[in-house]
Amino acid sequence: MSLVETRYEHIVLDDAGVPRIVGTTMKVIELVLERSAYGWSPEELHFQHPYLSLGQIHSALAYYWDHQDELDQDIARRRERAEELRRMTPPAPLIARLKAQS
Repeated sequence: MSLVETRYEHIVLDDAGVPRIVGTTMKVIELVLERSAYGWSPEELHFQHPYLSLGQIHSALAYYWDHQDELDQDIARRRERAEELRRMTPPAPLIARLKAQS
């Protein structure tokens, strides 16, 4: 996989143009989703991901804010795809039995 440097010290773009934190497999949108889902501060994100420095976290958040429209569209596209897959996948036999019992 080739990586393209950005003007953000800790952020690179992978072959698909997805921003990642250098030296990790962490995507910027994964960190952003955790921040929005749980309301985590940069310090809490660091506590939850001790292998990331606060500099890496702040750089990822800065990248997000500077590219918010583009990344929000990517997040929406990924959610739509996940929902489409969920609709296409039959329920697990256990779930079907539990629903039938209630």
